[in-house]
Amino acid sequence: MPFLAIDVGNTRLKWALYDQPRPGARLLAHGAEFLENIDTLAEGPWAQLPTPRTMLGCIVAGDAARRRVEEQMELWDVPARWVVAGDSEAGLQNGYDHPSRLGADRWVAMIGARHHMLAQGPARPIVVAMVGTAVTVEAIDPAGRFLGGLILPGHGIMLRALESGTAGLHVPTGEVRDFPTNTSDALTSGGTYAIAGAMERMVQNLRRHCGSEPACYMTGGAGWKMAPSLSTPFELVENLIFDGLLRMARERFPQAPA
Repeated sequence: MPFLAIDVGNTRLKWALYDQPRPGARLLAHGAEFLENIDTLAEGPWAQLPTPRTMLGCIVAGDAARRRVEEQMELWDVPARWVVAGDSEAGLQNGYDHPSRLGADRWVAMIGARHHMLAQGPARPIVVAMVGTAVTVEAIDPAGRFLGGLILPGHGIMLRALESGTAGLHVPTGEVRDFPTNTSDALTSGGTYAIAGAMERMVQNLRRHCGSEPACYMTGGAGWKMAPSLSTPFELVENLIFDGLLRMARERFPQAPA
């Protein structure tokens, strides 16, 4: 029974079709579209897919984008189900003050990260960083409780803010340098080290809180840019959100074959 997983971020929609709604399922097809191209999915990349029996997705792009995705899903007779963070799910407890206000992408990625960690060995504290249009950095204790997280602008937002608020600065194509000696490198390095500093501070906070070394995972479209600039090792895991959706789908669609 094919399962469709969808992740609608601030810039792109990413989708993956699996043969079953469970971890370890075989990937049948996948793709990504910029949000302005959502309306071409049914006649384009989805046109020849096997019909999914179930769907689960997370979305941060707002109600208008959600409705556009659901219109494209009219190609199939499958209900659209969207994740809303709850008090607990798939072994993760939500420590947010108002659990349902936690971003669905953050919740799903943390579930994916926790089970990725458990597959590698004993339970440890976890730091999860998603680096995209925005950056989030989350802390989870060894028992699976989400303690809290950071939100900060991604590279592009930082640079555009400087361009709009500072005379004479323009969005550059610079390099990350230890000691930048031109404006382009200074801006690129400043944004990169700001993000790296937030990630490394969360590692320090969690290490101190739990008294043990965290497992550190990074995901998101811009994650690969950050890896060379981090003094704390982070494992780059490309599909944490899809991993989380598969884990949640196994519990939400128990009728699926094991």
